[in-house]
Amino acid sequence: MFTTLAVLISLSGLASTVAQASEGEVDVELVLAVDTSRSMDYEEVRIQREGYIEALKHKEFIDAVKGGLTGRIVISYFEWAGYVVPDSVIEWQVIETQQDAIDFADKLEARPISTQRRTSISAAIAQGATMIVSSPYDGMRKVIDVSGDGPNNSGDPVMSTRDKALRAGIVINGLAIMLRPAEASSGLDKYYADCVVGGPGSFVLPVRKIEDFAVAVRRKLVMEISGLTPSTVMQKIAGDIPATDCMIGEKQWQDLFNR
Repeated sequence: MFTTLAVLISLSGLASTVAQASEGEVDVELVLAVDTSRSMDYEEVRIQREGYIEALKHKEFIDAVKGGLTGRIVISYFEWAGYVVPDSVIEWQVIETQQDAIDFADKLEARPISTQRRTSISAAIAQGATMIVSSPYDGMRKVIDVSGDGPNNSGDPVMSTRDKALRAGIVINGLAIMLRPAEASSGLDKYYADCVVGGPGSFVLPVRKIEDFAVAVRRKLVMEISGLTPSTVMQKIAGDIPATDCMIGEKQWQDLFNR
């Protein structure tokens, strides 16, 4: 009798442990790293914010979540410019239902809109990687989603920071906001492809018109959650030698400073 009871208690504890483990399993750990540098005006930042809110509430987004192996993801968010804006961080939230997605979008909508100086993509990647590595969840894929409108011009060089994140098994995708002439001579999308994104299936999605932003964000979120990479976007090919000067932003800033 005692032996049977001990076995039942042991099995009960094992079941509890398995349940706790499974609760932490998700299809994707996704960090949204959103540029709010002053190279974008207030209207552009507002429309960018609305694009993320609309995408998170859209049926295509939650359908992509439900279509995964576990049917849930975790998502977090922060804004960055020359540094990561401390009070902009929205911590990890499980997205499993339409209401989960709406709740997260509502948190984002409640944030005040502001802009900051400089552009440090490296700071954004480092913050996203830190959040993923310290996450209590176990994602089958770990993704940093970086949106930005210019090359890195502050903080550590972007390539070395990017490579550290890749070694940790993190995929970095990019949304290149190309509403104005690019500071990178070859085009911001090419700069992102050569210097920012990386990992299996990584890609860059360009946005050339502000009215296309919401659709672009939704398309990118769905691709990231589903693990898809359409051939119509710029992809990072493993082993490619960058054709872009990945220090172009730093050089331009130094030239401006020396005038």
